[in-house]
Amino acid sequence: LMERKPHAKINRKEVILAKLRKSCSCTPQKLKNFVMDFFPVLRWLPKYQCKEYIWGDVMSGLVIGIILVPQAIAYSLLAGLKPIYSLYTSFFANIIYFLMGTSRHVSVGIFSLISLMVGQVVDRELLLAGFDLNDDAPPVLGDGSLQNDSLSNTTAFNLTIAGINAECGKECYAIGIATALTFVAGVYQVLMGIFRLGFVSMYLSESVLDGFATGASLTILTAQVKYLIGIKIPRSQGHGMLVITWFNIFRNISQANLCDVITSAICIVVLVTAKELGDRYKHKLKFPLPTELVVIVVATLVSHYGKLNEVYASSVSGAIPTGFIPPKVPEFNLMLRVAVDALPLAIVSFVFTVSLSEMFAKKYAYTIRANQEMFAVGFCNIIPSFFHSFATSAALAKTLVKTSTGCQTQISGVISAMVVLLVLLFLAPLFYSLQKCVLACIIIVSLRGALRKFRDVPARFHVNKVDTLVWVITMSASALVSTEIGLLVGIVFSMLCIVVRTQRPRTALLGQIQDTSFYEDDLEYENLSTVPKVKIFRFEAPLYYANRNYFLKSLYRLTNLDPNLEAARRKKYEKQEKQHLKKGNHKTANGLGIGETTLQLVPKQIDFQALVVDCSSISFLDTTGVNTLKEILKDYKNLNISVLLACCNPSVIDSLKRGGYFGRDFGCMQEMLFYSIHNAVLFAKDQK
Repeated sequence: LMERKPHAKINRKEVILAKLRKSCSCTPQKLKNFVMDFFPVLRWLPKYQCKEYIWGDVMSGLVIGIILVPQAIAYSLLAGLKPIYSLYTSFFANIIYFLMGTSRHVSVGIFSLISLMVGQVVDRELLLAGFDLNDDAPPVLGDGSLQNDSLSNTTAFNLTIAGINAECGKECYAIGIATALTFVAGVYQVLMGIFRLGFVSMYLSESVLDGFATGASLTILTAQVKYLIGIKIPRSQGHGMLVITWFNIFRNISQANLCDVITSAICIVVLVTAKELGDRYKHKLKFPLPTELVVIVVATLVSHYGKLNEVYASSVSGAIPTGFIPPKVPEFNLMLRVAVDALPLAIVSFVFTVSLSEMFAKKYAYTIRANQEMFAVGFCNIIPSFFHSFATSAALAKTLVKTSTGCQTQISGVISAMVVLLVLLFLAPLFYSLQKCVLACIIIVSLRGALRKFRDVPARFHVNKVDTLVWVITMSASALVSTEIGLLVGIVFSMLCIVVRTQRPRTALLGQIQDTSFYEDDLEYENLSTVPKVKIFRFEAPLYYANRNYFLKSLYRLTNLDPNLEAARRKKYEKQEKQHLKKGNHKTANGLGIGETTLQLVPKQIDFQALVVDCSSISFLDTTGVNTLKEILKDYKNLNISVLLACCNPSVIDSLKRGGYFGRDFGCMQEMLFYSIHNAVLFAKDQK
């Protein structure tokens, strides 16, 4: 046996106390490190190489800012809020992540999936409060200023909802719900950072995330169809929203607005063509074509001068105020209503941000701190919630554009925020005549990447059938039930798949590779030689309570011997033989002589005298696993068959020692445990 290194016993109490003393101590250097860790910008900004980085950061910042404006206005439809709130969200998120983020490249701001999740909660609460979800009411005329916008809310209600007794219209209540939801999600993320719960993201596999994104994309697409063709149907709520919405669309298809249909067709053709050309010639373009901005500007001018709203009743964005609304603390009573909804929102927002940060950090050879990312995203939600903003996350499409246009640091995020600020202060009213169908086209075309996942299903299925099943289940539940339920179903189902895989793992009898000391699966490889009088059994999973029975059944099936049944059969024949001997009959119950009876005790002669269990794939044993090995050791010993263990890792050996597998003094350990299969086989051959 190999000698194990002695391990010093760790006094956990002393370790915990030492960590507490270190954490609770406060020195100037420690305080400085804490502040610089909490605001990473203080570390990298003084080292900023202006001549080398500034051009790429400014260019990428301008491009992202130009893309952000039309996307912010468009995604307000998903969130069920006015466009001004999306612009606020884009502005504050970029500034805060610049101060607190550790990734140099990710673009944090509004994200379609997060906007959808916010919009579903907002719609539900508006419906419960008695508001009409129809957002296609005629716009109120005004110059777009904050004062006129606040006066335009002529439909106000005296509400006593969740303890609030105030005059609050639909828009006021909607943003109140969104900010309360965002604040609670941010608090969850900060608490997860404090308690270092970032490991939660490990349970969201790539298949679950892809399936969730694809299912949510189908929901987003469905929600935009009514704007696309200009019909007025209520916004569906609850489970099965996708099916109900499509039913309402086909039932009201005759009311489609011809102007919106033509506009949508033109915009989609232009956007898709520009995207395809951009993808094909991206190596020749220094920066992506600002197609969305061009489409919005042209569509706004055509709508304004063609009077599409007045002549053809085409739905338009309406007045977008300029400036900033005074900050307001999110309502605590509303937080209680959305506390449960904020949890999946917080997890999804964090997971997408961290996964993108890690992906680009690996690509550009630097490191991020996942826990600090949790704090950064959390405060990107908490602080903006006081300024009428809603939840944010990193977005893949904008991050890819950012890196392709030369981004070096988060200075580019500040430049993007300045572009949004310019729109907020001066340009927002110019989008008054922008048709909603144009915004819907921008959203739908932005879903190309997620919807293309359907083309990858055959390749995914070829690589791994179980992961494909996880993707299909998650996608179907996210689309047909709801996004939150879909995410939960995906996580639970993927974990069940892992459990099932360990419950029914691969098992095999091994044969020897000729003229070598190596052994492999007899069913998978040709020209393997069987070892006389020795069976070698491999179990490719941890041995624990859930797969104990499968382990025993597989062992008995492959060795063609159940020791319990064999022992019971022998006892039965021995009992019958004794009864006949007492009667003085020299023939047994079978009519055979005593000598012949001995042969009948074993109808199938056992063709092995040693069983070698290959433990190389057994990563751990629980109490049931140890007891199972002790059980087969005892049962086979009764049949004069020795059980030898090979290739056990140290943790398995320790479990066996603690469970008393080798006896009290471990005296027989060297005859029961071997560090290779070949050593065990040689030992078995030497046995009489």
